[in-house]
Amino acid sequence: MGLFDRLRRRERPGTRRAASTADTDHLEQWASTHRGVEAYVEPRTTVTEITVLLIAHDGEWTRRRVGSGEDARRLGKRLRIPVYDVAKVGYPQRMRDYTARQRILREREKDRRESPDKSIDNL
Repeated sequence: MGLFDRLRRRERPGTRRAASTADTDHLEQWASTHRGVEAYVEPRTTVTEITVLLIAHDGEWTRRRVGSGEDARRLGKRLRIPVYDVAKVGYPQRMRDYTARQRILREREKDRRESPDKSIDNL
């Protein structure tokens, strides 16, 4: 990255990025490699455009932008998965459970890396 690259970038900081084919491709690929996938459409916010959240049977999830709620429903129809409006039904418990499990695993890994080696040589 050059010294003045930040000044030359096309997008202004804080502007919303529209959905792209890379977003759709990611969602399609992710859904094809996970079991029991459901789609949850998230409304536009001051920070992001409309997004779709794909959640697998075990709670693993991914989120990407979509052009509109209708685009999200067409994606769901193409992938043959149910589509829900998160503002009406909320997030499933399995997603919250998965996120909590991942947080615990990350903290354990961090603690393991930060703790001194407890080998017999250190005793």
